[in-house]
Amino acid sequence: MLKITNLHANVGDTQILKGLSLEVNAGEIHAIMGPNGAGKSTLSYVLGGRPGYEVTEGSVEFMGQDLLDLEPHERAATGLFLGFQYPVEIPGVSNVQFLREALNAQRASRGEEALSGGEFLKLAREKAALLKLDMEMLKRQVNVGFSGGEKKRSEMVQMGILDPKFAVLDETDSGLDIDALRVVGDGINAIMRAPAKGVLLITHYQRLLDYVKPDKVHVLAKGRIVTSGGPELAMQLESEGYEAVVA
Repeated sequence: MLKITNLHANVGDTQILKGLSLEVNAGEIHAIMGPNGAGKSTLSYVLGGRPGYEVTEGSVEFMGQDLLDLEPHERAATGLFLGFQYPVEIPGVSNVQFLREALNAQRASRGEEALSGGEFLKLAREKAALLKLDMEMLKRQVNVGFSGGEKKRSEMVQMGILDPKFAVLDETDSGLDIDALRVVGDGINAIMRAPAKGVLLITHYQRLLDYVKPDKVHVLAKGRIVTSGGPELAMQLESEGYEAVVA
């Protein structure tokens, strides 16, 4: 479903990714863990197509297509969703307006009819309830005045509405308290745990993996995957730290 081969990427003159290879099959959830500065967020931005991140070598294949050859909006239309570590605020634009436009743009790219206002609101209420987010929050400006936990739950509602084939979630657990962590974890499972979908879950800590059980765990250090294993690897990292495991 997603195949990354020997990926090298720079930010400005600094090389961040240094030969990263990874494959996620349909129906799988993979977690990537690693120390600060390892290249985890850079990987997510490269996959999403963020400007300023230059791929100098390697390839990324998604759903049989060359992902790196697509513009960010084309990647989204193909079924890729990127969850940000720090969701941005968009003053003057309501969540409902933003999400309806985004969803209908994707539907148009697939040759599907746009949802009416009533159809969209029904869908939005369903997904908001799944993440225990008050529907009134979706009528507010995108992330403006939201707490860290509200931003992350709102972003998971976005994911539910857009219903992607593959989600790259960059530290979705950041800023969440214990209750919100459980809600977000349950939401990821409900939305993305399916035979035809996949998830790349980037996190510092094992705690989210208590709720979203990964099929594989990878350790990213110094720009590449240095070791991989099952869920027990996350427990080892939690008890021993990155330095010991990487060494």
